[in-house]
This record gives sequence, structure tokens and C-alpha cells, in this order.
Amino acid sequence: MTALAPTMQAFFTERLIAQRRASPRTIASYRDTMRLLLAFAQQRLRTPAAQLDLAQLDAELIGAFLEHLEDERENTIGTRNARLAAIRSLYKFASLRHPEHAALIARVLAIPPKRHDRTLITHLTEPEIQALLDAPDLRTWIGRRDRAMLALAIETGLRVSELTGLRCSDTHLAKPAHIACHGKGRKDRITPLTKPTVAVLRDWLAERAGHPADPLFPTSHGTPLTRDAVARRLTKHTTAAARHCPTLRSKNITPHVLRHAAAMRLLHAGVDTTVIALWLGHESVETTQVYLQADLAIKERALARTRPPKTKPGRYKPADTLIAFLEAL
Repeated sequence: MTALAPTMQAFFTERLIAQRRASPRTIASYRDTMRLLLAFAQQRLRTPAAQLDLAQLDAELIGAFLEHLEDERENTIGTRNARLAAIRSLYKFASLRHPEHAALIARVLAIPPKRHDRTLITHLTEPEIQALLDAPDLRTWIGRRDRAMLALAIETGLRVSELTGLRCSDTHLAKPAHIACHGKGRKDRITPLTKPTVAVLRDWLAERAGHPADPLFPTSHGTPLTRDAVARRLTKHTTAAARHCPTLRSKNITPHVLRHAAAMRLLHAGVDTTVIALWLGHESVETTQVYLQADLAIKERALARTRPPKTKPGRYKPADTLIAFLEAL
């Protein structure tokens, strides 16, 4: 067995699982990257994956793999950079176990991520939010579940994984009312709730009638909703809401857009970005700055406080020649 196979196995078992306690999503993402890389190297070098050596996976091959992702698999630059980050993490781990490959590893680590355009985030206006909340059919059990789920998502800004992971015991409706969730990075946080959302959740919990450990928003079979199921339900309700709010037709509404909507509502209410970062569970306040960039209203208010320059419209007209002569004396 070559040095690559045991190093890669140790990277997952020792570094990611035992030392870093990486989340299942992180492990799955790194696993998929390595599977794609090994499949590419296996085909390119005509060598079985288990017999590939670390020396064969040099900077040239890694560069060709990244081009393959963009050109043949048609991945975005963001996905390409995420794959590169996983590879860099593996090679940093390998540098401690195989110093004899230090030069090769250094060349791989020197491969830079690609810069790419960052589009403005999509968020919802208040009329669009109200139209979306009014879309579920409250005559059905699923409609009442979806209305409670949408109301909670828009108010708290929970990630979809946090939303689907909620248990009945995570809702605390006595004063001070709040939701407790186990979020990204294994961090726990609590988010306060307003009276209207508390009323919706209280009615839903009474109808849900579940045990404390049961999912707060289950399927009709009692199992937790999946990410794809939440996305499908949101698409359905967005289509219905667009009949009464046409501006929704031009927007791609995903579960993460509800998170953006929560952040923008806080921003419009004058809440400081450091508080919004805590509210959303951001690792860094810099992540929250994207909402400032997307908010035209804040920029307009800032412009209103400035003194406009004294500029006259129209084309340039030369001064009178006689007046110009006198002024030049």
C-alpha cells in the first residue's frame, strides 16, 4: 500500500472525526471531493485508486483536476474553490506525516483560489413576506405546519438544517419566549420570539401533540422533514403567493432566502450588525456585511445626509469674450 491511502484514511478518522469533530455535512463534502479526485487521477494515470502514490498527485494533476471540475463537470468557481479547500486541508495533514514530500505539498498548497463575482443576495420585502405567509392552506394539517414553519424561519433566520433539526422541547413559549437550536459549528444559540409567532407556535404545538424529543415540523409519517422537502414546500407556496404578489415571480426563493429576509428585517429596524451576526450564528461579523451591501434603503439614507455637489446640468458654455478679457486684466 502506498503512502496516500493510509494518509487519506487517517485524515478522515484522526483529523476530521477525532480531532476536529467535524459535522457529518463537512465529512460528506470532503469525502465527495476525494472521490472525485481519485476517480480523475485513476482515469488519467491508469492506476487503481488504492495504488496511487502521493507523489503522483502533484500540483500539475491537482490543477488539471480543478480545470476538469469547471470545464467538464461545469462546476461554479465557488464549488471549485470549496474542492480546493478540502484538498489543501488533506495536504496540510500530509505534510506532518510525510516531510519527504514537503516540496510537492508546498506546490499544491500554493495553488490559489479563484476570484469570482459576488452577486447581491436575494431577500424579501414586507409585502412579499406577508404573501408567502398567507399562501399555505390553513384548512389542512400540512398547511398549518408550513405556516408555522415559515413564520419561524422568517423571524429567527434559522438555517434549513437547524429548522429541520428542531424538537418540540426546543420551543420555550413562556416569557421570555425563545427557540433553542444546535447550529453550525456545534454551537448552541437561542433566538427570541415575538407574540404573533408565539401564538402561531402555541397553536401548532397543541395540534402537533408530540413528545419533547419528537421533530417540531414532521412529515405526515412523523419523521423529520428533509432539506429537499422544505425546498419543495417553499417552491409550492411561492408559486401560490406570486398570484397575489407578482414581484415574487422574478426571484428565486430558496430556504436560505428566508434567512436573508430575517437579517434584512433586523437591519431595517436599525439593529447593529454585531447583534445580527449573533442572531444568525455567524462566525464573523464580516459575513453579515453582505446585507449592508444589498440594502439600497440604507445607502439612500446615507446619501440624504450628505451635501450634494453644486453641479449645473447642460453642456459647457464658454464665458463672454469681453467679460473674460476684463477678468484677465
